[in-house]
Amino acid sequence: MIRTIKRIGICLILLAFLAFGGWVFWMNKDNEVAVEPQRQVELSPTQVRSIEAIGQWEFLAVSDEELVDTIRKGFFSDDQLTRIYYGTLRLGVDMSRVQEGWVTMRGDTIVCTLPPVQLLDKNFIDEARTRSFYESGKWSNADREALYLKACDMMRRRCLTAQNMNTARDNGRTQFRYLLQTMGFDKVVVKYEDN
Repeated sequence: MIRTIKRIGICLILLAFLAFGGWVFWMNKDNEVAVEPQRQVELSPTQVRSIEAIGQWEFLAVSDEELVDTIRKGFFSDDQLTRIYYGTLRLGVDMSRVQEGWVTMRGDTIVCTLPPVQLLDKNFIDEARTRSFYESGKWSNADREALYLKACDMMRRRCLTAQNMNTARDNGRTQFRYLLQTMGFDKVVVKYEDN
């Protein structure tokens, strides 16, 4: 008889457990749990300011050397000054010149409008590497300055070509797209104010 009571007790406990499990299942049958990745990433004002704080961003550096000379006609002989100038012209954007609202969200796409690509440094000739190639006669500092300015002009004409400007723009688009994609933006459009 004691055995029978134990068996009935165990059966009652099992029935209570099954009834409780059924009740829990019935109460939660309409509940579901799902994990969805967040697709919309927002660019915070702090992130925008940190990008602007980059300052000048170089997209292309073009190295050049120019042989520049000048001749001064004299009564008995001519004076000649020939120098070799070396320089590196750096093309890029100055982030301090971005316009208000230069970065915007259009749906799931971030659109950046950068200032025009420009020569970042006007003093691109490396004075330490400048060499006198040939010098005859007496030349003043003003004569050497005029030769320096002529070399600057020649380097600008040779290096600031449409092809180099386009290459710098393309490099800029690539670098900006990469920066923003590492920040979590999949769709990025980069354009320039002058295009």
